[in-house]
Order: sequence, then C-alpha cells, then structure tokens
Amino acid sequence: MTGLSGDRVLRVGMVDDHRSPIWGIERLLEAEPDLEMVCAGSTVDELLGQAGQLSEGLDIVILDLRLGDASTPRENVIRLTEAGIGTVVYTSGEHPALLRSAAKAGVLGVALKSAAEAEIIGAIRAAAQGNEVLTTEWAAAIDGDPELAAVDLSPQLQRVLALYASGETSATVGRSLGVTADTVNEYLKRIRQKYADAGRPTRTKVDLFKRAVEDGWLPVPERGADRSAGSAAHDH
Repeated sequence: MTGLSGDRVLRVGMVDDHRSPIWGIERLLEAEPDLEMVCAGSTVDELLGQAGQLSEGLDIVILDLRLGDASTPRENVIRLTEAGIGTVVYTSGEHPALLRSAAKAGVLGVALKSAAEAEIIGAIRAAAQGNEVLTTEWAAAIDGDPELAAVDLSPQLQRVLALYASGETSATVGRSLGVTADTVNEYLKRIRQKYADAGRPTRTKVDLFKRAVEDGWLPVPERGADRSAGSAAHDH
C-alpha cells in the first residue's frame, strides 16, 4: 500500500487490553500519511490472529508492558519477533524491571505514554522502518541492572568500545589511539567475544552502544541526544 506521495504506508498493530490507549494511537496516526493502524488486540495471540487475515504483514507492533493474560513482556516480544514483527513498548515507565525484560528480548524502541506526540510518532516511524530507537527511558531502565553479568575490559578495550560505539569508524578509532584499523577490528572481536561469553551478545554496532552504556563506558544518553540504529555506521 502506498500513500499520497507514493511512499509505502507503514502498517502498525497494537496490543493493549484497554481501548483508550488504542484510540489515542489511532488518533495520532490519522494525521500521518505514512503510518496506518491496521489491527489491534488485547493479547499477542489476538493480534497475530488478526494479522494473519491481512493481505499484507505488519511493520511494527506497539506493545503495552502489562497485559491481563499474565504474559510477560519478554514472551510477547519474542513471539512477535519470531513472527517477523518488530516491537515498540508503549509504557508509563513505572516498571523498569518489565522494561529491562522487554529490552533483553530485543524490543526496537520505547515510547512513554506521557511523551510529546511528535516523540511517540517518531519512535513508531523509526522502528517501523527497522531502526532501533535508544531512548533515555531505555537507558535508565537498564542502568544499574543487578542481573547484568560483569565484563572486564582492559583500559585500551574500554577506549576502543567507547569511541567505536559513539559512531567512530575503525579507521578513526585507530588514528585516535595510534594503531591500525586492523588492530581496532581485532580489539572489537575480543570485546564481542567477552560479551558473548557473558551472555550479552553484541551482533550490531547498536548492541555495542547498549553494552557501553550498561557498563558505564558511555554515559546514559540525554533526552536531546537519543540515538537510533539508522545513525550508526556499518558494523565491521
């Protein structure tokens, strides 16, 4: 399906067991020609049942963290991911443990119900396009998580991780540290292996940014400096 400009309309689904948030998102998206709410359900099962009857698949699902069917955010995000659909969590932000659970399962983004309309729409649009949205709320939820397995990095590896995860290339990191790009790539392999051994994989550059924030090598992003995977350079 295409919009008036000829661009493809991004198809949005929503899981919430209260109708008012669904109506609110529908109202927001009505003014956005590139976003369309095509189905909604009170559970992931209900939503997937509706999605299966559509002629086209969903690009993104907006998920409430707390549902009445006793499902967990982790279970719901994994089920949607297995169905080939990304997820944005829509939350009041009162339950950081639930948000951590969703983040670990691979949620693409977080939008606060109290956020400005433009911020909510921006998170939905970015995630529907396949970009991961790293917000202040996400970073704050995982900051100090007692369940995170510690990873011991040497000072040199800490510097490489901080620079590379901030958006630098292997070549520019190498010039900053006085080593070659190949050496930086070898350092990155060691860093990834250490995180993999700790059960905290770093498959993408965004993953490396997350780990750097989690372990304090980079500061928690400020609201005006939120990142998305679309701004990250290609992974080496």
